[in-house]
Amino acid sequence: MDPHTELSAVIIDDHVATVAGVQAWCARADPPIRCIDAHARLADVWTGPGATADVIIFDLELQPGNPAFGDLRRLVDAGRRVVVYSQHADQATVLKCVHIGALAYLTKYEGEEHLVPAIRAVASGRGYTPPSLGGAIVADRDPGRPRISPREAEVLRAWFASASKDLVAARLHITVKTVETHIERVRAKYADVGRPARTKSELVARALDDGVISLTELRDGGGRRGR
Repeated sequence: MDPHTELSAVIIDDHVATVAGVQAWCARADPPIRCIDAHARLADVWTGPGATADVIIFDLELQPGNPAFGDLRRLVDAGRRVVVYSQHADQATVLKCVHIGALAYLTKYEGEEHLVPAIRAVASGRGYTPPSLGGAIVADRDPGRPRISPREAEVLRAWFASASKDLVAARLHITVKTVETHIERVRAKYADVGRPARTKSELVARALDDGVISLTELRDGGGRRGR
């Protein structure tokens, strides 16, 4: 995305104070992000100004006690880029949203310092790993899913979206050797749980299965390139 192009986000949340806070954070971002209020109406992310917003900031629970996983899936399936911004901090909810295809999951305890960078990353088709999501990935106890660290997940996503490990190293400001080390550690972890990933395409498949990367992020980032 052109860095000079104004980013836009549409927020769907039924808490007026939350919406006002997010809009204020977006307004003072540098450069500013245009934030559209959908007034807790899902229809407003499909029509009007919200229909063309670069990012959807999505409150998972517009109806108390009824997380809107189905609505999230419809947004992702339509190619929309979503930041889930929710009061839920439990591991199961975080992982489910990532598995569905949200590119970022933030709790409402994570404010401006994480939400603004998340909007920018997601607008470019990249994932963003705040403390809540990183903790959920590390704490995942599914015996068939390896415990991948937030840094390892970041390296994988960058590698899937890059033509070479050299580009990953330059993007993340680390050495190529460090990139290779992270990737090999992840391969070893998958081998340890009986799900070997000897090639890049196999590792992409494992990462998709485990929610490390979404189909939307992979498609827009041009994954499966390089070796």
